[in-house]
Amino acid sequence: MEEPEYPHEEGKRSGAHPIIVVFGIIIGLWLFIQFIIPDSKKVQPPQGTEKPLLQTMPEETNSALVPSFKVSASIPSMNALSLLVHESTTDSQILALLQHLRQARAKKILKTLIPPTNLENQLDPFSIADIYVFSDPQYGVSDAIRVLAIGAHAPGEFYSPTIPYEVAMEQVRGHYTINSNDKVNSERGSLGFGEEATGLYSKRYQLMF
Repeated sequence: MEEPEYPHEEGKRSGAHPIIVVFGIIIGLWLFIQFIIPDSKKVQPPQGTEKPLLQTMPEETNSALVPSFKVSASIPSMNALSLLVHESTTDSQILALLQHLRQARAKKILKTLIPPTNLENQLDPFSIADIYVFSDPQYGVSDAIRVLAIGAHAPGEFYSPTIPYEVAMEQVRGHYTINSNDKVNSERGSLGFGEEATGLYSKRYQLMF
């Protein structure tokens, strides 16, 4: 039997040196990051993940007429209802409406304008409420306010099969939420829609109070 041309000598390492292997792996990973994984600078961050700042109520809100509205849907079990305004309603008028509802609640006459959202609380029938304002009749419906009231991160089986959350969110013109259990921010009013718990906000979202 013939001897191999380069016999293995005892005490000498066979194959590539470990340092060469390690450097090879490092270089390979660097090339992978540079040419295969997209440049992180080109990847846009998700929209609406930064909490918007509280906005100053525009002066024209005080002089804007409160638009006519009607209750288009209500889900008592979720303390939620939707109001429908005309499609020509301006943002200033939406803000005037939210202020009107807030003032009516302070005067304890809100139940003359909209149905109570929390009948279990005899002292304040609006102690818990989510009031959504829409101008498109297609979205001023129970399916839209149900998917919004459930929230963005609920299991898929709880959502409406007809109106996706991200679509309903963008259709909200105004949002008035009441939570008497929150001693810091018991009332919040905004243009558009925002969900602070998940950091999701519609494109038109502006927190007003």
